[in-house]
Amino acid sequence: MSRIRAAVLGSPIEHSLSPVLHRAAYRELGLADWSYDRFDLGEAALADFLAGLGPEWAGLSLTMPLKRAVIPLLDAISDTAAAVEAVNTVVLTADGRRLGDNTDIPGIIAALHERGVDKVDTAAILGAGATASSALAALGRICTGEVTAYVRSRARADEMLRWGERLGVAVRTADWADASRALTAPLVIATTPAGATDRLAADVPDAPGTLFDVLYDPWPTALAAAWSARGGRLLGGLDLLVHQAVLQVEQMTGRTPGPLAAMRAAGEAALRARH
Repeated sequence: MSRIRAAVLGSPIEHSLSPVLHRAAYRELGLADWSYDRFDLGEAALADFLAGLGPEWAGLSLTMPLKRAVIPLLDAISDTAAAVEAVNTVVLTADGRRLGDNTDIPGIIAALHERGVDKVDTAAILGAGATASSALAALGRICTGEVTAYVRSRARADEMLRWGERLGVAVRTADWADASRALTAPLVIATTPAGATDRLAADVPDAPGTLFDVLYDPWPTALAAAWSARGGRLLGGLDLLVHQAVLQVEQMTGRTPGPLAAMRAAGEAALRARH
């Protein structure tokens, strides 16, 4: 039986949960002939890596710093990927084409839908990095009003305003020093590095709405723990990882994994094993 291959690329990559999630999906689907690996790869090596792939390859997941660097090397990208200039999924077709997509954006939407959040009047984003642009694109589909982005610098503020204009989302920016005000929004998406929101834990309101904190290790963050303790709806980075991975599996295999429980359980077990 010939193997069908897929992998995640990026640098650093050893922390990635993608192999755990995709392999769990393959087991659920009975795809014994599929394998999923990881490769530590920077931008300079990407073109040669792609050129060396044989017909046994079905797809790739991409993390930083490759999400933008891969675009010139592809035959086509989806409108979703083009909207944020970031590709996290490459499907390698039988006729040799390389097709790029971004499953982070629909993954955010699907994760929120799973928790009963389909529409909000307003929302807040903490941070302004690459994940923030995907969060803004997702909010463009579910937020009917204004999105406030809390950022650390004028340059970051200008960047978020440009993304808002590009995505057709009403955005205003606010200084990071006032980030505690974000916590009263019905939906807060935290896209900041570990530790950045810890000081906000003491400011969580008595009846918080929904917090989507995209970190998954360490988990829970101080903000997430305080949010949950006050009865707020809470989503974490593993929710995003699972939902975007389901979409990747669908594109690469042509089959839809069943209930997400097996993939989520595999991710949770992998995280527990790290500590």
